[in-house]
Amino acid sequence: MNNVKTFVLLAGLFGLFLLVGQLIGGSSGLMVALVFGSIFNFVMYFFSDRLVLRMYGAQVVTAQEAPELHAMVDRLRQKAGLPMPTVAVAPHEQPNAFATGRNPQHAVVAVTTGILKYMPQAELEGVIAHELAHIKNRDMLIATVAAGIAGALSNLPYLLMFGGGHDDEGGGNPLAQLALILLAPIGAMLIQFAVSRQREFEADRVGALILGRPAPLANALVRLDNLARQIPMHVAPAAAPLAQVNPLAAHKGGIAKLFSTHPPTAERVARLEAMALGR
Repeated sequence: MNNVKTFVLLAGLFGLFLLVGQLIGGSSGLMVALVFGSIFNFVMYFFSDRLVLRMYGAQVVTAQEAPELHAMVDRLRQKAGLPMPTVAVAPHEQPNAFATGRNPQHAVVAVTTGILKYMPQAELEGVIAHELAHIKNRDMLIATVAAGIAGALSNLPYLLMFGGGHDDEGGGNPLAQLALILLAPIGAMLIQFAVSRQREFEADRVGALILGRPAPLANALVRLDNLARQIPMHVAPAAAPLAQVNPLAAHKGGIAKLFSTHPPTAERVARLEAMALGR
């Protein structure tokens, strides 16, 4: 169900992208939308791992430098049926972790120094399993596509209006163009965040399967959420959604939930607990 929801959301995001291009710039606008979006996604896809590691200040560590961490990742990636990812450590006191890279053959699993300091081993295994699930599910590609389309959509109206995007068909209605300039980026952002939340739910589920039991991951999420509220992390907002819990914001319910890149921790834990009970 998480995968179906993700597909529907991505289709809606891409459809919104094409609609904006068509209404603002006609057929030429649609072509600009396709070309611009493709270039944006290509760049993001191939260079996202280096960009993310730089944003977090993370450094790759060898098996000699971090033998226990490497051994844990190696053991769990074998259970997941994945090639060995690159392992990195980010110098942040807040416990957290993330995965990046364009595919399982070029993946990175990174943890903060804080998680190595504060997280019990069983819970750390749950965290690593969650990140390996992101790699197994190719969530890095999905997130890159969603972010690329949303980012391109945010800039597309200006590109078309000031870059000569109109064609001989007369373009679109000025009021519709203005409305799209104002509303399309917000709609794209909401869809992008919804995609991110669905992928977190799916990574929790698959991570629990990799580990063989949901409880350690559920306990880890509670600990990560609590410590994220106590220990700040300074990282670029663009990189925050990749972390296992959002390092920049406390999770809220109601309408604020729509603007969150992560589901509320209570919901994630409840799903894992239901999974443990076979529901």
